[in-house]
Amino acid sequence: MIQVSVCGPREATQQDLANAREIGRLLAERGAAVICGGYSGVMNAVAEGSASAGGLVIGILSQHTKTDSNPHLTVAIPTGIGEARNAIIALAGDAVIVVGGSWGTLSELALARRRGATVVQIGGWRISDSSGKPVSGVIYADTPEDVIDRTGLFA
Repeated sequence: MIQVSVCGPREATQQDLANAREIGRLLAERGAAVICGGYSGVMNAVAEGSASAGGLVIGILSQHTKTDSNPHLTVAIPTGIGEARNAIIALAGDAVIVVGGSWGTLSELALARRRGATVVQIGGWRISDSSGKPVSGVIYADTPEDVIDRTGLFA
């Protein structure tokens, strides 16, 4: 089974939430498991979208318990390791999708790129070097359908 990690902030824009929900639905329709942080915001929206289409959703939780995890998870994995769980999320996906932006989301993007994973981003921050040139390795997309296509997992 294809596994796709979807990362995004707890406090997200309405557009980011809509994109995440649609990305979750599209991934489920293609038979992919969604891996996310398991709480609110983009994590809840992608889980909701996937669950609505019968998809498998795995939440890697920062806390010691399943308390406060979102109701759309198929599997909730409490880790008790706080933000360090971002490394698990970044490593678990065959590709990583970034929706929107926050510091935690940026850490997941960086960890995924560090390991050489395909990272596709919609919305959020655009990362550039000191000369203003976009950092290589992040693929930018404009629509949820484009995000799915650019992962290269569903040819």
